[in-house]
Amino acid sequence: MRGLQFSGEEEQAARRDLAMLCRLIDHFGWTELIFNHVSLRVPGEPRHYLMNPLGLHYSEVTPESIIKVDAAGRPVEPTAHLPNPGGFALHGLIHEARPAVQCVVHVHTTAICAIGLKRDGLDHDSFYGAQLAGRVGYHGFEGLSLSDDEKARVLEALGSHDVLILANHGASVCAADVPRAFLLLWQLQRAAEIECAAGAIPGPNRRLSDAVRASCAADFAGYVDGDGVARLSFEAMIRVTNTKRSRDGRN
Repeated sequence: MRGLQFSGEEEQAARRDLAMLCRLIDHFGWTELIFNHVSLRVPGEPRHYLMNPLGLHYSEVTPESIIKVDAAGRPVEPTAHLPNPGGFALHGLIHEARPAVQCVVHVHTTAICAIGLKRDGLDHDSFYGAQLAGRVGYHGFEGLSLSDDEKARVLEALGSHDVLILANHGASVCAADVPRAFLLLWQLQRAAEIECAAGAIPGPNRRLSDAVRASCAADFAGYVDGDGVARLSFEAMIRVTNTKRSRDGRN
């Protein structure tokens, strides 16, 4: 559907950001075949959302192929691509309950899934984990799909957190825009990778005090919640992936 005209410049920019997020998820190896999902509230249409279509690998997603859906994941405009209402269920739930959340990303990376298998979850003792102290909620595994009676428990577990680790499953991050969601996901992935690596080394880990964790989390909030660093990081990595794709002969 190339040449499709969207409602305005803001939506075009939103589609571009979401497509670039998909490209970065592919670049970092966080994909899961054609599965997992990213979503973004449509500017000026608070009950409509953009999401990646079912059937495309993240490396194939473009601004034009992204579909617009309602809170139930049903398309609200013509599309040549498949919707994924089941996959969107968690996204729609979070978007509807948290109006300030613009972007939701759901992943099943190996490191994050491994942390989700551990009873104690993320330990917040690494450089990256400490910065996420106070930002992470946990929800127990209740099955492959989100049932109606489970929704209230998911929202209770999420609360005001930015990260929801789904035990025995994966994780979702939510943020005020795409760059902040990307930086938050990158931070979570790094924390999970380091915790997994440290767990493979015999001997006890060095623990951080609650005061140090709180200080690190406050510093992280200053730049992830601010206007500059997340966007700078996002755009820098887009340039990296664009250079790589150009070198490989891809658009």
